[in-house]
Amino acid sequence: MTGKTDTLTVEQTLPRERLDTFLRARFPSVSRGAIQRLLDEGCITVNGKVVKPTHHPHAGEVIEIRWPEPKSAEAQPQDIPLNILFEDADLLVLNKPPGLVVHPAAGHDDNTLVNALLHHCAGQLSGIGGVARPGIVHRLDKDTSGCLVVAKNDATHTALAGQFASRTVEKIYHALVCGELARPGHINAAIARHPTQRKRMAVAESGGREALTSWTVLERFPGATLLEVTLHTGRTHQIRVHFQHLGFPLAGDNTYGARHNVRLKELTTLPMPRQMLHSSALGFAHPKTGKALRFTAPWPPDFQGIVDALRGAVR
Repeated sequence: MTGKTDTLTVEQTLPRERLDTFLRARFPSVSRGAIQRLLDEGCITVNGKVVKPTHHPHAGEVIEIRWPEPKSAEAQPQDIPLNILFEDADLLVLNKPPGLVVHPAAGHDDNTLVNALLHHCAGQLSGIGGVARPGIVHRLDKDTSGCLVVAKNDATHTALAGQFASRTVEKIYHALVCGELARPGHINAAIARHPTQRKRMAVAESGGREALTSWTVLERFPGATLLEVTLHTGRTHQIRVHFQHLGFPLAGDNTYGARHNVRLKELTTLPMPRQMLHSSALGFAHPKTGKALRFTAPWPPDFQGIVDALRGAVR
């Protein structure tokens, strides 16, 4: 889509749907914010006219989208080692270490995954939505480790984003939670921005976005439980918020479970190095070949060390 024009005709009048939401569903790899910026800049027109993001699509309207050439990424390439599980001309899958920030941000303007990818892929990354972003299709928190897929071109980025949006991607995590969780289960509870603490998310009493998480129990320890978690949706901080809501926050997660972690440390004497969450497996269809791919990432040393210490305490 880079530097090109797309034209589409609205098939059905949608009196309750905004234009930016309508376009977001058709171009899942482009953020709603990016679509709103393109509307504001006049790059998206309806029947040749500039409209607001709140415009309601009507049957027969012709929408034209002029995708700008991607701007140069502000981040600079840095030679940072990557643990690559798979790579071909279209994508790569890596085992992200804990502590590595994905995107540059305030306080983290270098030594991020973006810097590493700009060096490793040397100009082969996607530029969807007018920004030369290095192929990040989905994210992991700074302190979450494990499987992460990166797109090397726009077609791959669009196809992978579509798989994530349609929930056909397999996302398996290993999580150590505070408390002794008795049995497998699931939670279907919408998630929204916390009403007073804007950097946090929370289970929403009304509104919010649908979020479904299920789990099985792998091992139980005094004061902690090791889980295999399946993420059926992909909301920000979903696993952390859901298990906090259930009363079993992640071990080491002081944002969503400070009090529980104080009790866990008193019980085990073990200092948790981070939130104990690891993206263990990732499965999807290769965008070009259609072949089913599935990757697994071994635990990093800090995760393995905590589990080994808990196992030793049981003996």
